[in-house]
Amino acid sequence: MKFVDSHIHLSDEGYSEHVDEVITDARNTNVVALVSNSMDLRTSRASLDLADRYPGLVYAALGIHPWNVQTLPDDELQRMMELISEQKNNKALVAIGEIGLDNKYMEIWDKQIVVFTELLHLAEKHDLPVIIHSRGTTAQIVDMLPSYKLRKVLLHWFSNPISALDKAVENGYFITEGAPTAYSNGIRDVVRRVPLTNLLTETDGPVRFSRPPFKGKMTTPAFMPTIVEAIAEMKKLNVVEVADQIIRNFEGFFSVKLN
Repeated sequence: MKFVDSHIHLSDEGYSEHVDEVITDARNTNVVALVSNSMDLRTSRASLDLADRYPGLVYAALGIHPWNVQTLPDDELQRMMELISEQKNNKALVAIGEIGLDNKYMEIWDKQIVVFTELLHLAEKHDLPVIIHSRGTTAQIVDMLPSYKLRKVLLHWFSNPISALDKAVENGYFITEGAPTAYSNGIRDVVRRVPLTNLLTETDGPVRFSRPPFKGKMTTPAFMPTIVEAIAEMKKLNVVEVADQIIRNFEGFFSVKLN
């Protein structure tokens, strides 16, 4: 079986001394593609460097995370947009992400909106998929996205509300889920409701998990077989069938052909 990690922060400082270990774990677990999601200009450039270093295995998503908006230098949004435009024909660039809105940072809400909408417009312009963070803002984001001409939308680590999930699926959006599929009743309910054809897998590393079977472990793509097995159990399907469909979903969403 082959696996994919559609959302890992491989350029994060938390992995700075462990990249080779993460790549080794990926290869040993038959994970054939990783999408390195970025948080700001520095990590976006680092994601591109990692894609160059591991061609055909690591792909890059470039963007500004809403958590980073508060400390964003005045010119960084413009420089980020220029970088994405410069790289638009780079086959390693597969999406704009991680971008979105977060209701934990209401004091910078207006600035979050500016950054998010500018990057959505850029995704329209360059016909790039978007990978979206939506903590506490999922319903609002799902309502606003149809006003943009976006080719593909991926809602990362979707948790609630279920009403927004139904609308997202109707709109053809994709959902990623990761380690909590093995233990979280809420996430497991989401997985049951999402058609397998709209589902992708992730780790969101280097975030660590405090519940078995991942407790105490560094987050790496080696988690992926456990995640896919949990999905297969919930879907009441053969694990090979689930893994194969997720590979097809990845290829279709990111417009890549995996070996």
